[in-house]
This record gives sequence, structure tokens and C-alpha cells, in this order.
Amino acid sequence: MIETILLPWEGDHGRSVAMKIASATAKSIVQGGYGPGDLLTEVTLADTHGASRTPAREAMLQLHAWGLVRLMPKKGALVTAVSAKERRDLLDVRAMCETRAVEVLADDDAGKLALLDRLYACIAAQQEALAEGDLLRFAQNDVAFHLRIIEAGDNLVIAEMLRGLGPRLARLIFQATIERPAAAAGFREEHVRLAAMIAAGDTVGFAAAVRAHINLGASAGGAA
Repeated sequence: MIETILLPWEGDHGRSVAMKIASATAKSIVQGGYGPGDLLTEVTLADTHGASRTPAREAMLQLHAWGLVRLMPKKGALVTAVSAKERRDLLDVRAMCETRAVEVLADDDAGKLALLDRLYACIAAQQEALAEGDLLRFAQNDVAFHLRIIEAGDNLVIAEMLRGLGPRLARLIFQATIERPAAAAGFREEHVRLAAMIAAGDTVGFAAAVRAHINLGASAGGAA
């Protein structure tokens, strides 16, 4: 089973200056420190992080790759807004990949047990985050829950693609829980249900439940 860091601001691991700037800026965008339409420039990022303009420029390219900004030639980069279509498209891709991964694991008891250990750890961390009012940590573990399922399918191409979407997914979830904090508990309870279906090997039920889970997130204005 693939094991990775799922969000760029989690851990350091000897990353380049450019990646450190990109990671810190991504975290700020997810939390709303930079809002849709805000302009980021090489000079601003360089000054904020005590770096030169070259890594700041590389950081903006990475933020663009994560879908958090749109590059503006000779101006900088605009923080993107999350449209309803983007939200639906992202969740559709995630659901398809999760459903396939659960199908792959259907007859792999050892793989399911390893995955379930990770999923229940995410659920426990979400509960702790709710108790502490830490919605960023809640969002991080929400992303981890779903991407751990996808990684368990052991498809390297899909796992790499979805890791690149991690910051965008985290922004969806964080926005949803900030706007409707009560929805977060519902997201967590749905995760408990999804984990139970994986444990039971109920691939058909899981596919239906993950779609219902998306609808719950959509009604809250984000993801789940």
C-alpha cells in the first residue's frame, strides 16, 4: 500500500525553498488568509518568506499546478474562487477513484485491515479536531480519509493525480465547515458508515454511500 504525506504543509522533509513558500501559501489560501481575487506577486511572497524572487516565482507555478491560483503574465497570480462546477467535478473524480479502490480491495482481507486502521485513525483525529474547534485539522483528516482509500487501490498514477488535488479538496472541506460548522459532525458520521462498508466488503453499498456522502457535502456548500 502506498504511504505518503497528503497535504504539502504537513511535514518538511528537506523541501526546497520554493516548495516551502508554496506550501505555506497554500495553507493560507485554504484557511482564507488569501481570498478569491487576491493578487499574489513574486515580491510579496519573497518578502513574506525572506527569500529571493526566483523561489517565489517557482512557488507561484506550484500554486497554479494545485489549482489555487491563476497566473497573470507580468502581474503575478490571482487566488481562484471555487465554482459549483469545479466542486462537483472534483468530487466526482474522487468518488470514482474511491469506488474502484474498494472494488480492488474486496477480496484482500489484509489490505482492508491495513486500510481500516488508517481510516479509523483519521476518524478519531476528526473527532478530536471537532472537540478542539480546529477546522483545518478536521479538513486535513477529511482529505486523508478519502485519499487513503484511493491509495489502497495501489494505482500509482491515480494516487499521484489525487495527491495533486489535495490542497483544492482541503479548501472545499474547510470552506464547508467554516460556513456550516454543524455539518462537520455529519461528515464524520458518514466516514464511519463508509469504513463499515469497506470492512464488510460491500462494494455496491459503498458506491451508493459515497455518492450520498458527496450530496451531503454539496448541500453544505463544499466537500465531505
